[in-house]
Amino acid sequence: MATRRVPGGGGREAVDMDGEAEGMRASASPGDAYRRAVEQGGFASDEAQWQAVGHLEACFHAVQEARRGAAIPGVYLWGPVGRGKTWLMDDFHRHLRVPSRRQHFHHFMRWVHRRQFQLRGTADPLMALAREMGDEIRVLCLDELFVGDIADAMLLGRLLSAMFDHGVTLVCTSNQAPDQLYADGFNRERFLPAIAAIERHMQVVELDGGRDHRRHPGKAHPRFWVKQPDRSSALDAVFERLSAGEARDDDPIELGHRRIAVRCRSETVVWCRYADLCEQPLSALDFIALVDRFDHVLIGEVPRLSDTHRIGGIARGTEDGTERVAAGERELPPLSRKDDGVRRFIALVDECYDRRTPLYLEAEVALPDLYPLGHLAFPFRRTLSRLQEMQLARFGAEAG
Repeated sequence: MATRRVPGGGGREAVDMDGEAEGMRASASPGDAYRRAVEQGGFASDEAQWQAVGHLEACFHAVQEARRGAAIPGVYLWGPVGRGKTWLMDDFHRHLRVPSRRQHFHHFMRWVHRRQFQLRGTADPLMALAREMGDEIRVLCLDELFVGDIADAMLLGRLLSAMFDHGVTLVCTSNQAPDQLYADGFNRERFLPAIAAIERHMQVVELDGGRDHRRHPGKAHPRFWVKQPDRSSALDAVFERLSAGEARDDDPIELGHRRIAVRCRSETVVWCRYADLCEQPLSALDFIALVDRFDHVLIGEVPRLSDTHRIGGIARGTEDGTERVAAGERELPPLSRKDDGVRRFIALVDECYDRRTPLYLEAEVALPDLYPLGHLAFPFRRTLSRLQEMQLARFGAEAG
């Protein structure tokens, strides 16, 4: 049997889907589809994936057969990068014949915050939101669940419990086990109800071991270059090719009500410097807006992101919305002066990857040397894996 890419990695644009309409043409189960992929599609068999498929198959049939509103345990898939979590979840979602929704976690949280604002004035907006979801969908699939913000941490405990109470089955992927989510977070005790809800209402399945399927095999299609001294940028030719036939200018773009300088832009392509995009006070929501607007993103002048100069300090409390939280004193993690930018870079790569938007980079050092050491080394491993897949021709819908 010829071997090609094992189902692995590969996000999709966040979408809302009516599973009952979609299901008119999708009669197979996730287990049947995975078996065909191995036997006929040339996918390499993977024991850990087979075990995960078994849990997804059980959830699939339970959801299909249960009455609306019944509490059906979901599935929490976690493990290292490139183990096929997203592929398996997407295949599960694709075969559902009940109303469902599939979103990247960042997109889901953006929707939650926006909907809460729209529901202001109701007695309990969060409960109203959960009830609304229970009325509209039976299954929610979330990709890349990762909590790094105290506001989201506080919100998720009540929201997940309320969703489960209203009969919504959750299937999600993450690089971390539930009890490791927000592990070093500020006021983490406020996130513990979310962990308890996950462990109570979901089967926790680890896709351990194995190789990073994002990297094997595939025809090379470079989208990363190391800047060569005394030579023009490799991104010059890339921008020329991708923006051919389109009007071009260097007017700033607006993200999060901030004007962001660009090297050049066209209708479908934007070329920015790393400092202008990642060292500004932007958020994941701003990168969502960026990818909404442009089909190709080019970033030049990417520096070495690891920095041996650490910054520290004492946290003496924080503001969670309008409520003051007494936190006492604790040492902040050993962050470097570059880590704020690295967090934004991670969020940008995640967004481009999930939306299958090609990201072209020119950096001071090679990919493995971008961030070998530092406080963000764990999340950056996922970023590195995703950037490596972006160097293959199969990534993205375009041929450029």
